[in-house]
Amino acid sequence: MSRATPWCAIWWRMPESHRHLAFTPIPSLHMTVFQGVIEYRRDWPYWPKDMPEVCSIAEMTAFYRKKLESFPKLPAFFMQVTRITPLGLTLEGATPEDKRIVAEWRNAFADAFGYRHPDHETYEFHITFAYIKRWFDPDCLPRWQRMLDECLEDLRSTVPVLELRPPAFCEFSDMKHFEELIVFDPV
Repeated sequence: MSRATPWCAIWWRMPESHRHLAFTPIPSLHMTVFQGVIEYRRDWPYWPKDMPEVCSIAEMTAFYRKKLESFPKLPAFFMQVTRITPLGLTLEGATPEDKRIVAEWRNAFADAFGYRHPDHETYEFHITFAYIKRWFDPDCLPRWQRMLDECLEDLRSTVPVLELRPPAFCEFSDMKHFEELIVFDPV
């Protein structure tokens, strides 16, 4: 991979990219710290037990905005890329302390929201760059894997630590735009 070519440009130029992947708009790129409620998933453990299933998303948003007014101040954390797939980046805390802190954020959100998804402890942090539109042909997979391995090596050497914006409570209608309602400034 040429140092003059940004690692992500290689990805988009792969011959299968636009046939097989739907790319996420750049303004919507984010890392989810805690999965909030979703309109079509209204049962425990994806929806708090003490909230009626008929509650509107607007009512739920107002309820959580009020609850989050007393959200604790938590330290900042940094992430590192551990894997690249055709769909995006897999992340983890950059240090053992960062891993502990991001887990502390997740637990504090779970306490505030009143539920924990079944994968709460094993959730893989990620930034989604694309969604699958069509499965890849097996013949192209070795070429893709080589390219992804090179991208990972390049990214980890040029950006060993990702400094993300502070966590925010957001609402969204689709994956194209996340409206930040509350931004949690770390201590």
